[in-house]
Amino acid sequence: MTSTADRAVVVGLGLIGSSVALGLRKAGWHVTGTDAAPERAERARQLGVVDVLGRDPSARLAVVATPVAAVPEAARALLEADESGALVVTDVGSVKAGIVKAVDHPRFVGGHPMAGSEQEGPDGADPDLFVGSTWVLTPTAATAETSFSVVAGVARDLGADVVALAPDRHDELVAVVSHVPHLTAATLMALAADASEEQGALLRLAAGGFRDMTRIAAGDPTIWPDIFRDNASAVLGVLDALRDRLDEARRIVAEGDRQALVSLLERARHARRNLPARAPRPEEVVELRVPVPDRPGVLAEVTTLLGEQGVNVRDLEIAHSVEGDRGVLVLVVDATTAAVARATLAARGYRPAARSLE
Repeated sequence: MTSTADRAVVVGLGLIGSSVALGLRKAGWHVTGTDAAPERAERARQLGVVDVLGRDPSARLAVVATPVAAVPEAARALLEADESGALVVTDVGSVKAGIVKAVDHPRFVGGHPMAGSEQEGPDGADPDLFVGSTWVLTPTAATAETSFSVVAGVARDLGADVVALAPDRHDELVAVVSHVPHLTAATLMALAADASEEQGALLRLAAGGFRDMTRIAAGDPTIWPDIFRDNASAVLGVLDALRDRLDEARRIVAEGDRQALVSLLERARHARRNLPARAPRPEEVVELRVPVPDRPGVLAEVTTLLGEQGVNVRDLEIAHSVEGDRGVLVLVVDATTAAVARATLAARGYRPAARSLE
């Protein structure tokens, strides 16, 4: 029989919510779910995405997978309705600052799995969607350590790498790697579609490069207006930077500046080839043991410090001291970033110790 510790509710049964539900069920969880659209909820039940429709009062984890505008209200409602005082709530929205500010609670952990597909709804759900992906968590000074550990553990159980960032910093970064790329792909696809009306063969000539660049334009468009509204400042900044880069690219082509063109393409190729790999072997990771004061906010401070430096925390454990005012954070990080992690923490007054896991 499934324990209360392995019971979850998913609010919002679109692609991401349904994939989370399937992943949890695959890991042995009992999962209930709800959706604002009754037909989608029923479809999820028929497909076995959830065990039962509705809310589970025994659930100890709730995942809010609604559009970002609806996340705060849904998260607060879950926390207010919980009589046990043990329910941990997280979300999967791709904009974090506004949500985290609106749901300022020790048992809420802002989250954003960086995964998706062109599929939609429960029919497109995949329990392995998050395997090898990055799952960003945005703890604050108010976040309880146990809540962070629960959500981080679930994300890792679903196959993701966990990265902690401050909410504002998350929004700045996803504008670069997610939001503006989607808008760019949609704009390029629209440009090609308009041209194809006059040149019927154009889309038939679309080769792999064009298809790769515009693949994300096939995703569900209904989730994006709220995202661009809530992250407008960061998106506009990246769009301005992209426009400047395109203006420079135009100059290079117009002037036939071969050296500048080769330099641009070589730099891009090098950066693309050096995107992080996944699934390290034991010799590729290092354990850091970080003595910390037992005070609110220390977990958020340590994890966001490391996240800012590009250090991926692959595992995390909290060992509390019997003395009550001290504890130890046990972190597993990539060996290639262990020195950076130690130096970063030392600069802030921490005293991390490292050991290999070979």
